[in-house]
Amino acid sequence: MLLQLFFKLAQNISVIVTISFLLSKTRIFKKAMKLKNNLWEKLLLISVFSAIGIMGTYTGVSIKGALANSRVVGVVVGALIGGPVVGIGAGIIAGLHRYLIGGFTAAACGLATVAEACTAAWYARKRSSKDFSWKFGLIIGVLTETLQMLIILAIARPFSAAWDLVSAIGLPMIVMNSVGIAIFVVIARNSLEEEERAGALQAQKALEIAKITLPILSKGLDEYTAKQVAQLIYDRVEVEAVALTNKEVILAHVGNGCSHHLVGTPIMTEATKEALNAGEMKLALDKEQIGCPNKDCTLRSAVIVPLFSRGAVSGSLKLYQDRERGIGSVEIQLAQGLAGLFSTQLELAVLEEQAKLISKAELKALQAQINPHFLFNALNTIVALVRTDGEKARKLLIQLGEFFRKNIQRGDKFVTLRQELEHIRAYLTIEQARFGDNLKVVENIQAEAEDWQLPALTLQPLVENAIKHGIYPKIEGGTVDISCWVEDNALRVVISDDGVGIEAERLEEIYQKKGNSSQGMGLGLSNVNDRLKYLYGSGLLIESEQGKGTRILFSIPS
Repeated sequence: MLLQLFFKLAQNISVIVTISFLLSKTRIFKKAMKLKNNLWEKLLLISVFSAIGIMGTYTGVSIKGALANSRVVGVVVGALIGGPVVGIGAGIIAGLHRYLIGGFTAAACGLATVAEACTAAWYARKRSSKDFSWKFGLIIGVLTETLQMLIILAIARPFSAAWDLVSAIGLPMIVMNSVGIAIFVVIARNSLEEEERAGALQAQKALEIAKITLPILSKGLDEYTAKQVAQLIYDRVEVEAVALTNKEVILAHVGNGCSHHLVGTPIMTEATKEALNAGEMKLALDKEQIGCPNKDCTLRSAVIVPLFSRGAVSGSLKLYQDRERGIGSVEIQLAQGLAGLFSTQLELAVLEEQAKLISKAELKALQAQINPHFLFNALNTIVALVRTDGEKARKLLIQLGEFFRKNIQRGDKFVTLRQELEHIRAYLTIEQARFGDNLKVVENIQAEAEDWQLPALTLQPLVENAIKHGIYPKIEGGTVDISCWVEDNALRVVISDDGVGIEAERLEEIYQKKGNSSQGMGLGLSNVNDRLKYLYGSGLLIESEQGKGTRILFSIPS
């Protein structure tokens, strides 16, 4: 009899396990594993697990005026998978059903069913779903079935009949139902791991696509870049179409529907307009929800995710399928991941473009600062020389023209150190004509360094600053030293003077870019410092002591 009971319960468990396996493939089950079901989904889960419990009752074996059954599997698993609300709800329904069947254990079994669901729900709340294992399920099964046997002994009367019943069904039910719960938990755990593996795969795929698209989107989002990005996604993801838009028009559409979703035309689908207006993901499960006005459109479901730039919606990414409800969690996770990465890339592109514009504006400001002051002083010097030394005045005019020609032509280009030094020498020719013997310039230039590339107008502002704010205020004049050499695969530059030096407070203002631009004090240093930091990550190192001079150092990597 005992073996027959084991065999019958094993049959019941096999049916329940088969149902659980099929159930684990559903989206509602996977959401339940993460406790993300809404009210209606929880009600549906209560119905499903209470039905499993009731089925366990009906397939039970009649013995000694009671039933050896697998009812506990449905309610306990409901609590473990769906949470307290689902488990206790299923326990109440299945327990009430058992009570209505009758028998001398009706009240005890009905109460035990609810108690088992509550116990499983309480125990499950203490642990994460990621901690579930077959051992965990086995322990819960043993505890809850043992609890049922104790309740039968405590409530069912006569006690002698209850004892005979528990003696007969206790071991088979505790063992087989615990095994059933353990198997159910393993299936649930595998379902969760499968979901996580799918998510990890999509994350990896999203990162792979993002890596390829980074140099493309660094240029911004337009029809050209959008077409490249959409094609990359379409080639790597199993979808029927991929589209990218800005806030008004279609920038790219690759795959089915490209015959009428034309690039450059206003956005057609209502779902896209809703996603852009709300700034939230939109899931369209059928053609009607997509809202495409073309009646021949074969696209039947879509996920639309907005793209953001500077905190505002700037466009959308869309993945389409050609069947209703064809967009699953895999496509949703991928679309959300790609949209997030693309938004970051577009934000960086905007910031980089702004930085370039700022750098150009600062360079123009630097050129504007150099030209008026220098031109005024140079012309005054040449005018003074015209009557006393005409030939020298002529040479200075030639140098002045050369200086401004290079200054205008170079803009924000890169030049060799040799070209930068030629620019400086043209400038120094004028300045030495003004200051005479009060200004001395020493060059220590390594031959290897002369072909090194560096941003235009890097050294000249530093030399001018040394003369204008270091040597000029000093009555007896002084010396400017320009040293350039290659070391550790980088160009090392030092501009030093023995002038009046810079006050500590003033030096801090230069670093913080608080220079008095009206007088040009520190503007040249600040601009060069910012440009070097933007291009190479490090700027100027300024060492200065009042009354002794200033030393400026920087490096240009290869």
